[in-house]
Amino acid sequence: MARFTRRSIHDGSAESVAVLGLGRFGSSVALELMSVGASVLGVDTDEELVQRHNGLLTHVVRADTTDEVALDELAIRDFERVVVAIGSHLEASILTSSLLLNMGVREVWAKATSNAHGRILTQLGVPHVVYPEQEMGRRVAHRVRGALMDYIETGTDFALVRTEIPAHLAGGRLNEEEAWERHHVKVVAVKSSQGWIPVLRDTILNEGDLVQVVGRTRDVEAFAQVR
Repeated sequence: MARFTRRSIHDGSAESVAVLGLGRFGSSVALELMSVGASVLGVDTDEELVQRHNGLLTHVVRADTTDEVALDELAIRDFERVVVAIGSHLEASILTSSLLLNMGVREVWAKATSNAHGRILTQLGVPHVVYPEQEMGRRVAHRVRGALMDYIETGTDFALVRTEIPAHLAGGRLNEEEAWERHHVKVVAVKSSQGWIPVLRDTILNEGDLVQVVGRTRDVEAFAQVR
């Protein structure tokens, strides 16, 4: 097992994140964090996964995250953000999360594989419990139902969706009052040749333009069906 000093593992940056567990979910989170400029420590007990991520993450170490001594050697308590991406071993996920909280890590994000798992993590005091399989399932279900090209929940019964602008709102500047009065949604962005840009008072929308829309779930789904 590779050993590092506290200084070499943690660079002192607020953008340093430790990802514990490098399976599909943990790997996806770690690589995405790297792509946006974060410094990432990846930890797993599987030597093959550790070798696979060598050179892809800032640091990658084989270690048992249920061992408090190992976590201390990795200076995990120095990280403001730690992701517990252990899903297949319930006991390891719970024990690791408990150790992190006891070590004073403030921002713990833990993956839950079931409602019962999530309840235990919440009872432990984990501030951020995520359900990636359930969230993806809901996201796909809403896309299957209609004309939504993407669907992201932003709160209880509230969502951001990507769809086409209906013909009656296209061909000029957006009539925000009409969009709200008729559909109870707000169009916030449009896809241009330069990428996504915010919809402002003078933005011209054309039929077929892709837009991002926010509103209550049933309203944005109904809006996506309008042509």
